[in-house]
Amino acid sequence: MATQAQFQTAPNTPAMASPALDPIDWTKTPKREWGTALRALVRLLRNADDTIQVFRIMRALNGDIAGRNYRRLLKTPNGGRLAYQRLELAERLSDRDWIDSFPAGTVAAAYRDFLDRTGYSAQGLVELSTAEGIGAQAEHPHAWFGRRERDVHDIWHILTGYQADEPLGEACLAAFSYGQTKGLGWVFIAGGAALKSLRITGKTSFARAVIEGYRRGKRAKWLSAEDYEQLLAEPLDQARKRLGIVPTLAYDKAQAELREMRKTGI
Repeated sequence: MATQAQFQTAPNTPAMASPALDPIDWTKTPKREWGTALRALVRLLRNADDTIQVFRIMRALNGDIAGRNYRRLLKTPNGGRLAYQRLELAERLSDRDWIDSFPAGTVAAAYRDFLDRTGYSAQGLVELSTAEGIGAQAEHPHAWFGRRERDVHDIWHILTGYQADEPLGEACLAAFSYGQTKGLGWVFIAGGAALKSLRITGKTSFARAVIEGYRRGKRAKWLSAEDYEQLLAEPLDQARKRLGIVPTLAYDKAQAELREMRKTGI
């Protein structure tokens, strides 16, 4: 997500504060706020660096998706253990000494290179998601699962091969994320970007790459059930193969066409 750099913290980020109580009523399914989502999408499409709008769209449209996917997690072989341990991945991924301990070629090594290249951080995502005072650190299983989905976003960039510092890569990962999570906010963002690309470029390559992203996400193993401490230790190519993450084709073509048009975004 493009504005993480403005929240960049020191490499050895201290442990985050303990989760606080949240005023959200977790016994009720949030209503979808289409007007809020549309206004946020317009702002996001005007300025791809305004990443806070992504979280507004998620909150407006995703309803009880965290609860549904949490319940799905519990039905997987390792889901009960992961839920019982309730690891806060943002804290783990902010431990630079731990990330640096992995050898070259692993998922963690690719993530390390990603952090160094982009200046992003796990803590940056935390601060973006809570920038408006929303208590995302609530002590509730569904809130924990939502944080987990947020914290693996950049790991998914690594696994999918979608660049994080370009609108095309973010749009494709949004579509991939919809294929994985069924969170309506993701398809709203991906679809909006694809429609804008048709107007700006006059070509369908961007939209085709977005559709490919959805299909890749739908085809791949459900990444939300992964033990990310173990996944980070795997060789990257091996992890992609095990998870069924197929190579990008339409995305590579769209990237090449955008470069020929001397466009880095839409």
